[in-house]
Amino acid sequence: MKEIIVLDFGSQYTQLIARRLRELGVYAEIAPFHTPATEIAAKTPAGVILSGGPSSVHEAASPRPDKGIYALGVPMLGICYGMQLMAAESGGKVSPAKKREYGFAQVKVKSKSCPLFKGVKSNFKAWMSHGDGVKQSASMKITANTSDSDFAAVSDATRNWYGVQFHPEVAHTEEGKKILENFARGICGVKGRWTPSSMLDETIKNIRAQVGDRQVICGLSGGVDSSVAAAIIHRAVGKQLHCIFVDTGLLRDGDRDRVEKYLGRELGISIKTNDASALFLKRLAGVSEPEKKRKIIGNTFIEVFDGEAKKIKGAAFLAQGTLYPDVIESISVLGPSATIKSHHNVGGLPEKMKLKLVEPLRLLFKDEVRSLGKSMGLADEVLSVQPFPGPGLAIRILGEVTKERLTLLRAADAIAREEFRLSGWDRKAWQSFVVLLPIKSVGVMGDGRTYEHTVVLRSVDSSDGMTADWTRLPHELMRAISSRIVSELRGINRVAYDITSKPPATIEWE
Repeated sequence: MKEIIVLDFGSQYTQLIARRLRELGVYAEIAPFHTPATEIAAKTPAGVILSGGPSSVHEAASPRPDKGIYALGVPMLGICYGMQLMAAESGGKVSPAKKREYGFAQVKVKSKSCPLFKGVKSNFKAWMSHGDGVKQSASMKITANTSDSDFAAVSDATRNWYGVQFHPEVAHTEEGKKILENFARGICGVKGRWTPSSMLDETIKNIRAQVGDRQVICGLSGGVDSSVAAAIIHRAVGKQLHCIFVDTGLLRDGDRDRVEKYLGRELGISIKTNDASALFLKRLAGVSEPEKKRKIIGNTFIEVFDGEAKKIKGAAFLAQGTLYPDVIESISVLGPSATIKSHHNVGGLPEKMKLKLVEPLRLLFKDEVRSLGKSMGLADEVLSVQPFPGPGLAIRILGEVTKERLTLLRAADAIAREEFRLSGWDRKAWQSFVVLLPIKSVGVMGDGRTYEHTVVLRSVDSSDGMTADWTRLPHELMRAISSRIVSELRGINRVAYDITSKPPATIEWE
């Protein structure tokens, strides 16, 4: 199937471009701006998109693509900085705007015959974020403008080049999805409809070729990514897959049972469970500092996992649930030597164990992983699991982690999750959980005075966890959760609700 290549010039919205195209059923991949044109050509793309970016084209050090990109002969769309690059390349002039445009702008389409604007309203709101602007264009025709910019969109029909100064990939742009669809389907001619499941057969084929008759180790966390990765690899190599599940004792109620039931007994995946809860509790005894907790848990996990892995003879591969955002963030857009973020799904394990990686999800986004898992018939209980931190409940217990405090928090969290499920809000909120505070407060129960623990209910809405806003939960749901927790659990007499967004707060409390 034909794909669209998105060249990344450092825009905060680059991932959104690929996501929006995939939502349209058009397969898109992101590549650094400095990717050689020969490498792009080898993929025989249907079109190329140049992303926005924070740089200015008239600066000497501004990022520029391989000039061979312009000679590929495929349709090209420039967005913001990408449009300015294309204008400059075609003999136009780019300079600082008299009035910078940030936020909403009213775009007026001047050329309804432009295929980019087919079926698009003549006037629509769009999201702007630029300080430079195209001032003069030698070969590119103006197709849209705003009150502050004559060059809100341009086109060169001869070369099939198109540019927009605004960001069609951002949800704030009213006609953005239609504009991207016009480019991909109308201009680039992408006909087929891509879905995450359409990659399954090819992924299984590649895994079989990579693994051969050797053994694969997979660390299960109980989360969506590792579960779907394990299911795919099991379908590819069967009994050659050996999953290790480390029970740290810091899991939520039902996490271990879910993994062993749906992945072990129902799918027949080989799972070795190591109950190391006593070891983790012993090493966490007396520790209250958050970062120290994390290091203890991480090091202990690696130690336990490594011990189990060494028992598997002939192991040559380590499976990870690496996702596409992890891959993208590990590739620098500033040059081959500068890396934004190095990603290792299982901290330290690949280098320590010297195993080659198998990453069946490395070209998918989170929602696409869930879609793929659904197409494979995985249980909803597996696919609907909310994000859960690696250190588990230990970072939702402020202060020392003890068996008693874990038991109390696990029970309170189970009540909250059950009420979210019964009300349907488990599918509406991105992440919801309970935090146990290291303080007690006075209460009254049964005409008697109590002095017991306080817990905080936390629920946030987000798409990727980078930013988040607190969820506006119905009062009836909050009342039900609070009432059950203080009534059913001896040791808690007060429930609070966290109404802080990220930033300034974090999603987790530690």
